[in-house]
Amino acid sequence: MELSKIENLLQKYEDAETTIAEENELKLYFSSNDVAQHLQHYCLVFDYYVQAKQDQFSASIPLQSKHKKIKWIGIAATVSLLFGLVFFITLSKPNTAVVTDLGTFNNPETALKETQKALALLSNHVNAGIESVNYVTEYQKSKERIFN
Repeated sequence: MELSKIENLLQKYEDAETTIAEENELKLYFSSNDVAQHLQHYCLVFDYYVQAKQDQFSASIPLQSKHKKIKWIGIAATVSLLFGLVFFITLSKPNTAVVTDLGTFNNPETALKETQKALALLSNHVNAGIESVNYVTEYQKSKERIFN
């Protein structure tokens, strides 16, 4: 082969513009014994391709999969999550013990005073609720005046 043709092919090869046939020509040239002195360093590259093509994968591939480990990890995570949820639910529930003593009084006057206190407290809360309802009715009246 002409040296200039080989140099042109090498330039195309370095620019990644060669075809398979041109690369085969380069492999053939560099596998021969009459390689130009200034192109000797390319012999290593093309010899590597020839040797790599002959290499065979001989390591054995284990057929056992790791799905068993993943399966057990998933089961363990699910069980621990369920235990955590049960523990959280039992702690967050209020203690609902049955109260049998409802605060009965033996003295009618004491019972009357306690009942009046409870009704006064209830009345204060109801009055606060009624005041907020008054704001809503006042708002409703103002809205009707504006939009009608």
